[in-house]
Amino acid sequence: MYNTTKPSRNDLPSTAQLIRSTILAATVAVILLITVVLPAEYAVDPTGAGRVLGLTEMGEIKMQLAAEAAAEEAVQPIPVESARDTNSDTTAALPAETTAPESGIQADTVAGTTASETGPSWKDEVRVVLTPGEGTEFKLTMESGSVALYSWVSLGGPINYDTHGDGNGQSISYEKGRGVPSDEGELKAAFTGNHGWFFRNRNDDDITLELRTGGDYGELKRMM
Repeated sequence: MYNTTKPSRNDLPSTAQLIRSTILAATVAVILLITVVLPAEYAVDPTGAGRVLGLTEMGEIKMQLAAEAAAEEAVQPIPVESARDTNSDTTAALPAETTAPESGIQADTVAGTTASETGPSWKDEVRVVLTPGEGTEFKLTMESGSVALYSWVSLGGPINYDTHGDGNGQSISYEKGRGVPSDEGELKAAFTGNHGWFFRNRNDDDITLELRTGGDYGELKRMM
């Protein structure tokens, strides 16, 4: 059994002391909210302290990522006409060298491409003009482990790209590049979902992107 000494009234904080402590705690909380929480979470910096501490930049990045995520969820796939859906008697081929159209955005599929001794047979071939700063995204619907062939070229200047995939709550980044004029190879799906490329034109002039795909996939979709 323990004996404890009952505190006297003089040992207990007075009402005035409790009020002062509460006011002090509330003041500190408001200061932290204004100087730390708002800049770091919402890029709101009324005092300028967040910019000095580097917190405002963190908040700007978070807000930008949130805006991009919301925009991506709102994007509806744009149907891309497939060579498999066109008349088999109609044949056309992309020229070896193409100049960018004067204006406008095209998503033209070249139909009836046949296999040759020097290259694969493409299922889909698209061409799109990107203005300075403009981006576009193409995705292939693929099963886990399936392999797609691709070849793309940026006419009029190099392009930035991000090869990635998503689906069923999963996401993956395969490869990224800056200022790349062309690329080709195989894309193997790490899981069932949508796998493809995001392209952005960082040049001062329009560029024409030509993308060819083949192999084991369901369909080619233009996301934006």
